[in-house]
This record gives sequence, structure tokens and C-alpha cells, in this order.
Amino acid sequence: MATTLILAGGGKMGGAMLAGWLDRGMAREGITVIEPDGQTAAALSDSHGVAVLEAPAGLAADIRPDVVVIAVKPQNLDEVAPAYRRFAGESTVFLSIAAGKTIAGIQEALGAEAPIVRCMPNTPAQVGRGITVACANPLVGDDQRRLCQDLLEAVGEAAWVEDESLLDAVTAVSGSGPAYVFLLAECMARAGVEAGLPEELSGRLARTTVAGAGELLRQSPEAPAVLRQNVTSPGGTTAAALEVLMAEDGAQPLMTRAIAAATRRSRELAG
Repeated sequence: MATTLILAGGGKMGGAMLAGWLDRGMAREGITVIEPDGQTAAALSDSHGVAVLEAPAGLAADIRPDVVVIAVKPQNLDEVAPAYRRFAGESTVFLSIAAGKTIAGIQEALGAEAPIVRCMPNTPAQVGRGITVACANPLVGDDQRRLCQDLLEAVGEAAWVEDESLLDAVTAVSGSGPAYVFLLAECMARAGVEAGLPEELSGRLARTTVAGAGELLRQSPEAPAVLRQNVTSPGGTTAAALEVLMAEDGAQPLMTRAIAAATRRSRELAG
């Protein structure tokens, strides 16, 4: 883990990452959070015991961070990033979780000499079950890559791609993916009510079933298709439902169109 880290942005994702780093044993003394929102800043300071500043202007003039984690909203990055340009150089790596902001766009704000890792996390990071896919520019060294890997794994799994354009599809599958799962739970609950279940019970059944199936999928070495087959008895109730869901106009073509739409939109936003 880094000995000196600046976290620019202490919102939900930044706060989740901070909690994960501290749980992994990172020293509080090495972390400085930059968070302009007073209420959020106070909550971070109280709950985690780290230094929190309102703006990067408050940083010591001689500070040389190992890493600057940019966890601001994408629309704010161009305004926020130039304040950290003074750290651009081989000794500091910039780790950005600003969705949709390309490495070229980040580099424009930070300078051509900045080592940059762009990554796409997802919201289950808030409970330590996220997955993040990262892409580095050529200036990122092996030690810096390992450092970023450690930081990202504090909130779940991490993977790397060499082709930055793949992050659009990553965004569509895992970045937006939790919303698809939540929608599934919504749809199951609504269908249960229409089948005659009380609303509270149906919602509980859907929520717990989706959560439990997800945990089973996480822990099992079996492929999703095998787990599905294990639940499906020939001629049974599950088979009857899957005949609908796996029809030519069922879940797969619908999900394929949804992923394609999200991928296109990610490219539009990045462009």
C-alpha cells in the first residue's frame, strides 16, 4: 500500500475505497482527503480519523504523494484535476475512477508527463464485493500498477485491459450491471404480487433470492449455466419459467440489446 495517498473526492465510491484501504491496514497518517462538501468531510473525518481538507490548496507545499486517486464526478474532473498537476511526474501515479473520462482527457488536464490509470469500478464496492477493470498509460511503472491493483482490490476484485476502448463494454456489463440485477429483483417482486403474493412477502422473496443466488454464484466453481441446470428439473416449474425466459425473444436477446445500448452511450459520453 502507498505510504502517501491523496483522495480527491470523498463521495460514495471514494468513501468506500477509503474504508477498504483502512481495513487492509493502510496508515491513516498517510492519507489526505480533499472534499469540499462540509457535511461529507466531517463524516469522513469522524468515522475514519483521516485528514480532510476543503481544497488541494491546503496541501503542504513539499508533499509528494505516491498516488492521487481522482474520485470526483466525471463532469467535474476538468475543473478539479488541474489543481493536482503539480504532482505529475514519474513518482506519482494518478488513479481515476471518473467514469467515461478517457486517459487522453485526463492527461490533458494533468499534463503529458503524468502516469495515469483509468478504471471502471461498480457500486458493490460499497460492501467490498465490487469489480474494477483498469487500463494504464505507458508511463505507469510496474510498481505503480501493483500499487493500483492493491488499492482496487481493497473493495473487491480487479482486472486489467490493455485496450482502453474495451472499457466501454466493461461499463455496460459491470459498471451498469448492478442496475440490471436490481431491476430483476423489482420484476420478480412485481410478478409475485400479480401471482397473488402479499407485496411485502413478494419483495422479501425476490430480494433474498437474488442476493442468495448471487452469493452462491460467487462461491461456486461451477459455470452459471451449470448452476441453472442444477435448479431445473425436467418438466418442472423452473423449466416452465425458463421456456419463457430462454425463448428466441427472451432474456438473452434483450440483454444483448441492453449491453449494446449502454456500450454505445459510454462511447458517446467519452467522445
